[in-house]
Amino acid sequence: MAIVLGPNRYGKAETRLVRVVRDGDVHHVKDLNVSTALSGAMREAHLTGDNAAVLPTDSQKNTVYAFAREHGVAQIEDFALLLARHFTGTHDTIHHARVAIEEYAWDRIGGTGHSFARNGGEVRTCVAHHDRDGRASVVSGLTGLVVMKTTGSEFHGFATDPYTTLKPTTDRVLATAVDARWRHTGTSADFGASYALVRDALLEAFAGTHSLSLQQTLYAMGERALAACPDVCEIRLALPNRHHFLVDLSPFGLDNPDEVYYAADRPYGLIEGTVTRDDAPDAGFAWE
Repeated sequence: MAIVLGPNRYGKAETRLVRVVRDGDVHHVKDLNVSTALSGAMREAHLTGDNAAVLPTDSQKNTVYAFAREHGVAQIEDFALLLARHFTGTHDTIHHARVAIEEYAWDRIGGTGHSFARNGGEVRTCVAHHDRDGRASVVSGLTGLVVMKTTGSEFHGFATDPYTTLKPTTDRVLATAVDARWRHTGTSADFGASYALVRDALLEAFAGTHSLSLQQTLYAMGERALAACPDVCEIRLALPNRHHFLVDLSPFGLDNPDEVYYAADRPYGLIEGTVTRDDAPDAGFAWE
């Protein structure tokens, strides 16, 4: 029996970067979490401890900071591609680079140009790949977009077994925290515009779909996003069902006409799915 080294990569995880652009009295903030991962001719580093091919993770961190100063940070997808291309283009031993970025939003406070409050809503994300052969991919996304509708949702006609206690319903609260990732067909899109289009489409579909199941809502959201943004060819969605249960107030002599709920955080149903254009190009390493 032979023992061999399998796929591997290494990098600097969660480099925290805050860049402030001072435009007179009005300041602009980009708050990022950047993770880099490199792979290539790293066999000897694992087998013999020879680090000649290894670019230190500290150097990767420093590159993030230096590039933020030299090139600025506009759309996170463009910044991720810039970093990935740099690593594969300047080091012969690095054959593939993966750069993942999370962006946290800040809202201005009052009428000031320099005071902010952290937005507690969704986090914008991206993952860019680039290899030494020039192949590249970009997956954009968001996570933690919490949405709820207080009517327009049903769930009935489902399979049952001896352990089924759930009652069918023709009207329920539907809530979820959207985790969405979408693949671009190329690497030269207007990523800011496409992000806005996809986000709006997800929200419109959630609100406008009379839901018979969260699965149906998931497909409607993915279908709407692909229709709204021609540059996007595939979207993957994960929708946890944030259950809301009516509280029994009868012990207190009170009725409850669909007004008072218990919001359960766990356990929860988790609905996941992919919606794709039938002419989508091969994903390659995009989802790795």
